[in-house]
Amino acid sequence: MRRTPVILSGLAVAALVAAAGATASAAPPADPFARAVGHLKTHSGTQYADGQTFTLRGVVTDADGAQHVRMHRYYQGLPVLGGDLVVHLDRGGAYRGASQTLAAAPRLDRAPRLSAQTAGNAALAASTADSRAVAGTQLVVDADGAVAALAYEVVVAGVYADSTPSELHVLVDATSGRVRDSWEAVQGDGVGHTFHSGDVAVGTTLSGGTYQLNDAARGGHKTYDLNGGTNGTGTLFTSATNAFGDGTLANRATTGADAHYGAAMTWDFYLNTFGRNGIRNDGVAAFSRVHYSANYVNAFWDDSCFCMTYGDGNAAQGWTPLTSLDVAGHEMSHGVTSNTAGLRYSGESGGLNEATSDIFGTMVEFYAANANDPGDYLIGEELRTNGTPLRYMDKPSKDGASADCWSSSVKRLDVHYSSGVANHFFYLLSVGSGASSWGNSPTCNGSTVTGIGRDKAAAIWYRALTVYMTSRTAYSGARTATLSAAADLYGAGSPEYSTVAAAWSAVSVS
Repeated sequence: MRRTPVILSGLAVAALVAAAGATASAAPPADPFARAVGHLKTHSGTQYADGQTFTLRGVVTDADGAQHVRMHRYYQGLPVLGGDLVVHLDRGGAYRGASQTLAAAPRLDRAPRLSAQTAGNAALAASTADSRAVAGTQLVVDADGAVAALAYEVVVAGVYADSTPSELHVLVDATSGRVRDSWEAVQGDGVGHTFHSGDVAVGTTLSGGTYQLNDAARGGHKTYDLNGGTNGTGTLFTSATNAFGDGTLANRATTGADAHYGAAMTWDFYLNTFGRNGIRNDGVAAFSRVHYSANYVNAFWDDSCFCMTYGDGNAAQGWTPLTSLDVAGHEMSHGVTSNTAGLRYSGESGGLNEATSDIFGTMVEFYAANANDPGDYLIGEELRTNGTPLRYMDKPSKDGASADCWSSSVKRLDVHYSSGVANHFFYLLSVGSGASSWGNSPTCNGSTVTGIGRDKAAAIWYRALTVYMTSRTAYSGARTATLSAAADLYGAGSPEYSTVAAAWSAVSVS
């Protein structure tokens, strides 16, 4: 899960003002943002038009000096949802192209015919949460489709019956009052994992003669006990002996140690594999909260607190605490996606968002090489006492709901099921088709695919996510993005490039 704050928070407003000032002034020639904006104005195909401004979201610099400049787009001061893009520059600053999903430059009247209150009422009716209330409203340009439209983005806060917090973003057409789209920013995933990973090292800090679950070596990551609560931070886990938990659920710190360990392995995986220093790549850690609510069978990432939260599961229903390695990697990877491509959590982009977390959660499990929870291509296999996984990457449909192959109806599935197409692609790219020690994977077109290995597959997916995907990338765009990433990493004529193309064709994405 992931919760995203309303766009016009104080931080977002400050960033907009600062960036607008930078755009208006004469920037130094070496400034990649200024160069990128300049290229947008002079190159066709970038959907640039008068009345647009941009803010810098981040820059990825390759080893050869090439740069990839990720930006938000605004039209007459309004955020353009789906208008984000990445401008690609060579080492000398010359234009190499742009990654975007915008169909055409916005041209519309920014005066709404509908009041914000009316839009809020429509949004409230779209939510199924309890205790719901409008938490924020702003005018936006919705660029989903061939014609952009003026809309209200209304955030409806609430709580679902199972205690999961809700932050539903609802787009209400500012002319007709029709609900154009909605997506849940608190992103619910399956459910967790066993309550321990065996005896593992955890990062601690000694303070005042007491040890804390405070990992100074990994950005100061802390783990807290919510003690059944659903708000706030809770109590930091401490110990007089620098030992946390005893391997049983009778000791509350056992679950805390599992979450702390999972966060450490996720941090180490991203740092040592991709050179990414934390979720935001700024060296600052998130924090973890365990023992959320009562009998809560879920876990979630929340952007607004920059934290992971884990439930204890429900023993009576056969669920253990949700603190497994793949769940920790999955939840923190929602944070990485939020701070890179920002894949919107609905439709095909939502399936790609969810698959990204499954992919990197799987990679964290392999990276940790923990004998108590060895790496595999199963999602949440440690969560149920009967050993049944939540999802399967070799043949996603084995869970009874996920899609093995792309079709035009995939976008209408829950994102946990539309993710199956990308999970299947990643398995084929990594392992290949047919029977193996990891599973038995069919192809949708009857072809045979020989895998390139999970490390290369993960490198391609990470570069595609951080350099080429944007907020509304769909499956066809993911194919293009991963092919571009494979060409960058291994060459356009390489076996890796050819296998990416073959694996996408094998799941019916062309």
